[in-house]
Amino acid sequence: MSLQRLYEMILKTSGFNVIGKANNGEEAVQLYDINSGNLDIILMDHRMPIKNGIEATKEILERNIRTKIIFTSADKSIKKLALLNGAISFLEKPFSFADLVKEIEKVLNISNSSPD
Repeated sequence: MSLQRLYEMILKTSGFNVIGKANNGEEAVQLYDINSGNLDIILMDHRMPIKNGIEATKEILERNIRTKIIFTSADKSIKKLALLNGAISFLEKPFSFADLVKEIEKVLNISNSSPD
């Protein structure tokens, strides 16, 4: 089973709706363009083919600076760059599913308490 599929199952079991999964950064941007009005958070990995997570994050945030992106990577040296480029949070791999769910809930609570 792919890690993506496992994340999806854990998130759905935790009560979240998973709108889509991208296999590369270009697909991530395309999925955002199609679903931007229906999503609360994007989980973005760094190492992806065609376009990496930093590039995809920049493109998505150019479309809407208020998009909430939780960046994930095993490369902790990318953390500063991800946050400087607009990611709201960074999870260093490996992380537990409990930590993932807790981080999503934290970001959702920040989002819901912020004035529009």
